[in-house]
Amino acid sequence: MSISPVSAKETAAILSEALPYIRRFQDKTIVIKYGGNAMTEEHLKHGFAKDVVLLKLVGLNPVVVHGGGPQINDLLKRVGKQGEFIQGMRVTDEETMDIVEMVLGGQVNKEIVNLINQYGGKAVGLTGTDGGMIRAKKLLVKSKEANQALIDLGLVGEVTRIDPALVTLLDTQDFIPVIAPIGVGELGEAFNINADLVAGKLAETLKAEKLILMTNTTGVLDKEGKLLTGLTAAQVDALIEDGTISGGMIPKISMALEAVKNGVKTSHIIDGRVEHALLLEILTDEGVGTLIRSNI
Repeated sequence: MSISPVSAKETAAILSEALPYIRRFQDKTIVIKYGGNAMTEEHLKHGFAKDVVLLKLVGLNPVVVHGGGPQINDLLKRVGKQGEFIQGMRVTDEETMDIVEMVLGGQVNKEIVNLINQYGGKAVGLTGTDGGMIRAKKLLVKSKEANQALIDLGLVGEVTRIDPALVTLLDTQDFIPVIAPIGVGELGEAFNINADLVAGKLAETLKAEKLILMTNTTGVLDKEGKLLTGLTAAQVDALIEDGTISGGMIPKISMALEAVKNGVKTSHIIDGRVEHALLLEILTDEGVGTLIRSNI
């Protein structure tokens, strides 16, 4: 044997550990929000593509929704345009929307598709405008300074409806959908939509087994910095109420929470900086992030 007895035993144990999870999640839909360092560091990009292909090959149905903020910022700088954000959301005029569509629907989406296909998958790139899949309307946010006055962010949208027919059709043919978070309005106008929001709403529409949000953090931490997992929706509400969950984690955790309250079995916030984080979270006992389930 070229492998040592100790290494062989460890490898066999890892494979055996994955077996019950493969059986449990056979033919189940997993919606993955892909972002953060996992989208920008080469070894993590390749690791993610391999993970998605493996999940498909062992019988799960991964659906990928991706962001692309850093790549959009890079192109804006190259054309001499400064990005503007209000309450964490990109102000999107028509020129910026053209760049968003170019980067998300073209550059980023195609790179992900090509990587998945390179490792033996059958990925298909989409935006929410394809087949009218993601219907949207203008998002107005309340000002924190001006007596709750509404702020117009331009062509920034919120999801009004998702038609799952195209994703379902691709799944029947063993394709892996890779979706850019661009929606279409009633007049045919394109809207830039937060990728976490799209992933959550898509998971609800598809009645997904899992919603997985890849981040640049280890997950939800308690006040001593210890990772929390196996949380119920009620526990998450309590952690927000007492200030344990605060700041930039609140929008992400709120989306994960809304998904489990609306029928998704579990939501996961995982550390995308960990190589093969998807496999570790889905197919091992320990996982690499925070799992949130319904109160049932």
